[in-house]
Amino acid sequence: MANDVRNVVIIGGGPAGYTAAIYAARAAASPLLIEGFEPGGQLMTTTEIENFPGFEESIAGPELMNRMKAQAGRVGTEFLTDAVESVDLSNRPFRVKTNTGEVLAKTLIIATGAKAKWLGIESEQKFMGRGVSACATCDGFFYRGKEVAVVGGGDTACEEAIYLTNHATKVYLVHRRDELRASKIMADRLLANPKIEPVWYSMVDEILGDDSGVTGVRLKSTKDGSTKDLAIDGIFMAIGHQPMVDFLGGQLELTATGNIKTAPDSTKTSVKGVFAAGDVQDSVYRQAVTAAGTGCMAAIEATRLLEEDE
Repeated sequence: MANDVRNVVIIGGGPAGYTAAIYAARAAASPLLIEGFEPGGQLMTTTEIENFPGFEESIAGPELMNRMKAQAGRVGTEFLTDAVESVDLSNRPFRVKTNTGEVLAKTLIIATGAKAKWLGIESEQKFMGRGVSACATCDGFFYRGKEVAVVGGGDTACEEAIYLTNHATKVYLVHRRDELRASKIMADRLLANPKIEPVWYSMVDEILGDDSGVTGVRLKSTKDGSTKDLAIDGIFMAIGHQPMVDFLGGQLELTATGNIKTAPDSTKTSVKGVFAAGDVQDSVYRQAVTAAGTGCMAAIEATRLLEEDE
């Protein structure tokens, strides 16, 4: 594969990557999309999407991603199910090293997304998968008839907490302040839910448990430092996301939030011929529709550069 120089190589298989592939393929650029071993991105763990244009009824995240992938394939995208280990951006064509070989790319679109952030405390690691999770849609079923807590105050935390009320009898929302960062519609929906109880001015000091898993959480007041224990059966982290950029090896300029820095009104990065789209680049909106929009932008900019090269 190393001798095969591709016009457009896309790393990442979420809404940004699939949309970039659709546009690049329709521009006759014969894109190769390296989708990793968990294609579809974060939407693969989203049960219902109500805000993606074109769907009067809600659509499940996996179904939306499968449709996008099928569309990208129909118009001529080639897929590679492999993981990218590193890239060499020092010269064009760029070198993309995967688990199984190397790909050469005239242009590169990075759409690797972001992953959930964790608290980083010892007890969190101890009970990971035994009561500690970052995905309500993945693990909520295991808490039918039980009490759980969600940590965070943004839209993601609200969505997780509301979803968990489908399974749990009680959901505590643990937040450092007494005001949510979430959008008004999400905050109103959460506060109106009788199964959800906000726990204001609190942070997780320690996750408690035994051989069977999580049994509670020790909360520390952000006002006076006092602690209290809360009996729960599971805890879900919804405190933000970390852009997936480790494989870049510091070759692209990043923002203060760790996202790939792009030029204003563009997906161009600090290296000519490399473009970034979706949550790996966007720390503000982080929506499927905006990711798809930047994927479109990246493909158009990449194919225009190929035309200039010719």
